[in-house]
Amino acid sequence: MADIPDSKLKRYFSEYAHPEKTKKEVVALLKSYKGLQLEQDTYVFNDGSQKSLINLNGTIPVQYKGLTYHIPVCIWLMDTHPDHAPICYVKPTADMKINISPNVDHTGKIYSPYLHTWSAQHSKLEGLLKVLSAAFSSVPPLYSSRSRAGVDNPSYMRTESGMPTPYNGNAATPGPANNTPYPTQSYMPMPGSNMNSPYPSYPTPGYPGYNPNAAANPQGSMYPPSYPPQPGSAGMSSYPPNMPYPYPQPGGGTPAATPYPMPNPSPAPPTNTGNTSSGTITDEHIKMSLKSAVEDKIRRKMNEQTTQAQEEIEILKETQNELNRGKYKLSKIFERIEKEKTELERNISFLKEKDTELDSILAVLLEKTDVDVD
Repeated sequence: MADIPDSKLKRYFSEYAHPEKTKKEVVALLKSYKGLQLEQDTYVFNDGSQKSLINLNGTIPVQYKGLTYHIPVCIWLMDTHPDHAPICYVKPTADMKINISPNVDHTGKIYSPYLHTWSAQHSKLEGLLKVLSAAFSSVPPLYSSRSRAGVDNPSYMRTESGMPTPYNGNAATPGPANNTPYPTQSYMPMPGSNMNSPYPSYPTPGYPGYNPNAAANPQGSMYPPSYPPQPGSAGMSSYPPNMPYPYPQPGGGTPAATPYPMPNPSPAPPTNTGNTSSGTITDEHIKMSLKSAVEDKIRRKMNEQTTQAQEEIEILKETQNELNRGKYKLSKIFERIEKEKTELERNISFLKEKDTELDSILAVLLEKTDVDVD
């Protein structure tokens, strides 16, 4: 992330309810997540109302099957942030499809318990991204849609920093980031275009950035694919080969994508059977192969669940630490109040004693005034 001038930041957050607090949180987040960029655009809500909002646009790293992929997302911050939860979307590129799951609907909108239970005091953007990364590592939100020729477009190279960088044969500048397709139902605006027309769910002919000859022209896509090619998979999909089951697409047909993440069965260890020398596959071979595949699938699922649980535990620990700090502050306040209460009670008792003494002195003076001084 390039340094953003203070004047630009001040202009971005001028309409926000908590400008300094929001700006501080966003700047800190952008330093941790180099793949995100700060932008300002008009967001169109479901009721048709529009509002100029800040969004974090780019990619977040996700661990999947031991490899790091960069999932394209867009996080819109409400002008009341952090009082209200952000609105989050995944942003499929031209050669991606949305994988409908409990975390992502068919429009690309992201759902998470962290968003549902968002708290202005305890919820943070960094915690949200950690939860999303953990959830996406278990169930990927996107999968590859292969080209007509059955050969994927060249994806991108990884820079030394590990972030994706566009790659094409003539080193041409990739299409503008603002032309990324949004789903229709999300009513996300097209920057620089008519705000009354929502984005289509999937790239269609005539839509900006759509290239029907994507297989022959890698420069046709607006964004570089967010998944690196698998080693040794020339001519195959540049996304993980075992991505989720494709859902029927508009207009019929099913993209040539592989089903839900399936295990890559480990080769069965050699066994000493009587038919091995003849090359015949015996029931013992099949049994050991299935056993190995099941073990691999269980092991991988356990690792994914463990990683997600560890991420959630870290977030809960941070929340617990904040609560403990708040508890300590409250206990100090209560102690001070108790001391002040004791001091006030002592002062009241002292004043009552003085009041009694004054009453006695006043009574004596009144008696003396009855004596005739003549």
